[in-house]
Amino acid sequence: MKTRISIMTLLMFLLATFPVHAADTARIITRENAIREDCRFFAPVKAKVRYNDTVTILSRQGDWFRVSFRGVKGCLHKSAVAEKKFSLGSMVSTPAGSTSSEEVALAGKGFNPQVESSYKSSHPELDFQAVDAIERYGVEPEDLAEFIRKGGLNPP
Repeated sequence: MKTRISIMTLLMFLLATFPVHAADTARIITRENAIREDCRFFAPVKAKVRYNDTVTILSRQGDWFRVSFRGVKGCLHKSAVAEKKFSLGSMVSTPAGSTSSEEVALAGKGFNPQVESSYKSSHPELDFQAVDAIERYGVEPEDLAEFIRKGGLNPP
């Protein structure tokens, strides 16, 4: 019996000290972005990600990340994400009232719907119709690629 307890204690100790690998993840910080087939801006879109979605980083390739999102693997430009490492061994909550460095970084990015609403109500003299129209405007990737091709432009 003592041997069994000793073995169990040793196993628990070894499991507790075994290094836990951190999963590289990134949170989307843009309103919408695309996971692309290849690591270039005009590659076909495989999936769309939206603000605050979380992707798993598989590898890095220059200014691009190879990511996985809901079973879809592809490339995402670094400008769309804020990296954060999560580790199973560090699941400690932050003290009440504290702010994480990620929250501070996101706050510095600018307007969110609540801030925009507050700003609009405190500045009724400003006309946001043009801004709202621009935010709704979209161009299909195929149309943009054709525009670049017809215009003789070099894709980034």
